[in-house]
Amino acid sequence: MIDAHPYLVGLIGTGVLPSLTPPMHMAEARALGLTYVYRPLDLTALGIDPERIGDVLAWAERLGYDAVNVTHPCKQSVLAHLDRIDPVAAALGAVNTVLFTPAGRVGYNTDTTGFAAAFTDGLPDAATRHVVQLGAGGAGSAVADALLRLGTARLTIVDLDPARSAALADDLGSRHPLSAVDTATPTRLGEVLDGADGLVHCTPVGMAEHPGLPLDAALLRPDLWVADIVYRPLDTELLVIARERGCRTLSGGRMAVHQAVDAFALITGTRPDPDRMTAHFLDLVAADAPASPAIPR
Repeated sequence: MIDAHPYLVGLIGTGVLPSLTPPMHMAEARALGLTYVYRPLDLTALGIDPERIGDVLAWAERLGYDAVNVTHPCKQSVLAHLDRIDPVAAALGAVNTVLFTPAGRVGYNTDTTGFAAAFTDGLPDAATRHVVQLGAGGAGSAVADALLRLGTARLTIVDLDPARSAALADDLGSRHPLSAVDTATPTRLGEVLDGADGLVHCTPVGMAEHPGLPLDAALLRPDLWVADIVYRPLDTELLVIARERGCRTLSGGRMAVHQAVDAFALITGTRPDPDRMTAHFLDLVAADAPASPAIPR
């Protein structure tokens, strides 16, 4: 039997060849009986300047792609080449999923919806009266917006670049007037964490290429929940120490899975099984790094 619609999807960005997203999507499609080919379109490997994102979209569209995911460094620049942008993505000023439809190119952001689902799933009933976030970059913007949509009353953003954190805080404050959004310098991290309910880490520190801790371990208290968006490795030094100190934790694996769940649903119109996609993801992580643990439950 031939599928009525075999899917062709791409991942556009620099350094995306090792991404686990394509095999995760294709494993779930097989489980659903769909024909689904997902190819990384690594701009570095192809020798294409990221500023040509408009051309890359046009090529993919003409070659019959149904959709593309978009990652660094094109999540903002892609907006100028879309016909319609989902309101959440438009407010964030970043798109990571583009559908090629009869009505034109439509952009969405599943980073922010993915974190929201991950948080709800992995830290149910966690208090969000005051949350401190480390990092004000693109991923930090998506996570911060999700936290505020989930009802965080006060969000304090800490970044090495005060201008960047201030700009993000101003933007978030204008869009979420019922919440308080402020900033702090890294030197004040201990002060702002005192009494906070949770800490979200949105910088590259802890990745395999950037090992280490993003803060003094002494600042982690047992009553503080800790979320990390880094997922390679799943067991970052931050999460290991946080658990040793009695903190509830959320690994970056959940966000990685849930943003893929949302993108898959947008692309196919079929809602995948999040638990099965989590199993696919963990199998891929285990194959990539056999010592990596499962996502903490």
